[in-house]
Amino acid sequence: MTFHLFGNILTSYGTAANNRGENEGNITTLQKILWKNEVRTTVSAEAIRWALRYYWQTAGNGYAVNRQWDDDKNDNIWQNPSFDDELYIDDDVLGFMRAEGAKEEAGEAEEAPKKGGKKAAKPKGTTTAKRGVLEVTRAVSTTPFAGDITFNALSGQKGRTSLYGTEVHGTRYQYGFALTPSRLKDKSRIVGILDGLVSLGEVGGNHSRFLYDFSPDSLILRWTHDFSPRILYSFEEDEEGDISVPELLRRIEDEDIDPKELWVAGAIAKTESGDKLEELGVNVLGGIKKMADLLKETMTIDLQLSR
Repeated sequence: MTFHLFGNILTSYGTAANNRGENEGNITTLQKILWKNEVRTTVSAEAIRWALRYYWQTAGNGYAVNRQWDDDKNDNIWQNPSFDDELYIDDDVLGFMRAEGAKEEAGEAEEAPKKGGKKAAKPKGTTTAKRGVLEVTRAVSTTPFAGDITFNALSGQKGRTSLYGTEVHGTRYQYGFALTPSRLKDKSRIVGILDGLVSLGEVGGNHSRFLYDFSPDSLILRWTHDFSPRILYSFEEDEEGDISVPELLRRIEDEDIDPKELWVAGAIAKTESGDKLEELGVNVLGGIKKMADLLKETMTIDLQLSR
């Protein structure tokens, strides 16, 4: 049977601001969505994927990365524009696409009739693409956005002063991911994926102006044959800032999730929910990196990877 790895990550509490560099007037805005009838801030899956690729580029763990960030040029540089998912971890895990236009102008093709008086078919463009194996959800804040804005002044030339504001949100974010290692060209890359997700730093791509730690404060992983995650957006935060996972507990108690398939770590382990999860048979640990190492050992055995 096919194995799947699903995860739900909760960040530490921090001040989020501007992960994309877009403005409304002189206000730098955060992305927002309506979530459970409340306005929440959100961080795109693309920003998270960018940070994961940057981790592979800079971690020094021997991962070959095709699309590399160049600080001097302030741009992404392709090592191989034709892609190579056997050599490059990001081509294999995150996928790629390149669309090329037709080599011959459509108008020229229409003017050149085929034998029998019929017009030649219009030339078509080509697409080189691979769907990403790793799927990532949007990160959603655990608390509603209250509309906080900081105002600043910047002195310019000839004594002119520019006024601008920045939306800020003190919150945590949670997001999920899913992958099927059998779809990877190199199944051992699942280790690099897990290493990256538990070690993400700032998420915001080249527009990031504020440090916000996206490494997990609490983490739920599911290593299973089940095709459905069933654990996404499990974390809830109350008005006192306490974290719980009521929906996850319900699914375990209703036998929709086998507790032995779950690996839970971080701050949630030291809560009432963590105690309840452990009572139900879930693998619960305080240390996120230690838990990731233990799960990597299990995945190595199940996938018959070379050690």
